[in-house]
Amino acid sequence: MKSSLFLGLAACAAVSVAVLPKPALAQVHVDPAEHTSALELLKKGITFRTVIPGDQVKPYAEYLKSVLVAGGYKPAEVEVRPVLGTSILIARYPGTDASKKPLVVIDHMDVVEAKPADWTRDPFKPVVENGYVFGRGAIDDKFDVSMVVTVLAKLRREGWKPGREVILALSGDEETLQQTARVFAKELKGAEMVLNGDAGGGLVAEDGKPVFYGLQAAEKTYADFQVVVTNPGGHSSRPGKVNAIYEMGQDLARLAAYKFPAMQSDITMASFKAAAANTPGPMGDALRRYIANPHDEQALASLSEDPDFVGQLRTTCVATMIDGGHATNALPQKVTANVNCRIFPGTPSEEVRRTIEKVIADPIAKIERQNDGAIDAGASPLRPDVLAAVTKAVQARYPGLAVVPNMSAGATDSMFFRALGVPAYGVGGAFMKASDDFAHGLNERVPINTIDGALFQWESVLKDLAK
Repeated sequence: MKSSLFLGLAACAAVSVAVLPKPALAQVHVDPAEHTSALELLKKGITFRTVIPGDQVKPYAEYLKSVLVAGGYKPAEVEVRPVLGTSILIARYPGTDASKKPLVVIDHMDVVEAKPADWTRDPFKPVVENGYVFGRGAIDDKFDVSMVVTVLAKLRREGWKPGREVILALSGDEETLQQTARVFAKELKGAEMVLNGDAGGGLVAEDGKPVFYGLQAAEKTYADFQVVVTNPGGHSSRPGKVNAIYEMGQDLARLAAYKFPAMQSDITMASFKAAAANTPGPMGDALRRYIANPHDEQALASLSEDPDFVGQLRTTCVATMIDGGHATNALPQKVTANVNCRIFPGTPSEEVRRTIEKVIADPIAKIERQNDGAIDAGASPLRPDVLAAVTKAVQARYPGLAVVPNMSAGATDSMFFRALGVPAYGVGGAFMKASDDFAHGLNERVPINTIDGALFQWESVLKDLAK
């Protein structure tokens, strides 16, 4: 989902770039042929209209399989399997030590819908222009899929022998109900860890200087709750004390006024500390007060007013859709609202449903969890080996650059592994400006100049963690 790329980096994105120390730029070496292969793989990938529902995920998966086989994988080691109306790809790179648990790399092949009439360019015809690749999936997430496949094919071709088996698992419906990842997470639950290309990444300032790299180690649970109010209705010329629209309005007003309790984790506090060190003015003061005392009500109030920080502080629930009434001249018989919640890791979604029920305090209202595809999952521990491997790779690209653990406000396929006790980490290879992030939007693009660094980073991290 990429979530978008910067939803998980939001707390640190508010940092005033002007006061950050500028890391030195590094020139990582990538073979020009490898760069060309990755770019062509990305461009070709965009041409597959892998929207769900649709029929292009399987052809795209078969194309990726052909690239891996050309790199030295045995055909039997790369499986393309139909699952729940779409497809998954699972590629196994044998390890030399059977006693070690495998390293799993995950990502997704599907993309969100894009209507050509709305775009400046056809979203499913890649365009290279002004230093960017334009097209649906250019960043979310055919970019990291292309980088990982390029690197795995290169390593196999060169004869690299990992200690752990390296398993690439690509889902086919991450942008909708995410059920394909649920399937392969159960199959691969014996993994040592998961690296996810669909989260994490680097932020670049508008002047082109890198700001920090976000290592995603947690994500909020996604949950949709339907609130339904029903009344007998009647003729609009005979209004009474009961009106389903008014009742729903009052219910939602009570919910809007409620704030879930503030919560903290090692991951969110690390993000806040990184932001506090370089944020000037009143917001910097609020960050430092919050770090010193997470129960400081004034600091919490200030941070809660900032959209960059509110999602990192607590569970949030907001009404996103409403539907009601059946005729212009009749009293409404039924009103339905959707309440979308982003739940702090470790909080059961049923507990949130009960809280909504209590806050609304309307015995007539029925509140039910919808089939949104998400499940409850906690955070992953900040493993020293993962942090060291990612820091080594990132700082080879940009010496001295901060690597900051973060929590995504959006959901990814990592949740299915975390729910099974397998730690998962977002380690996407792209570095981008916030102004270049059009994931899920019009004219999606990715800068070409981030390709070489992403290839280097993936190879470095895989070699370090699959020993």
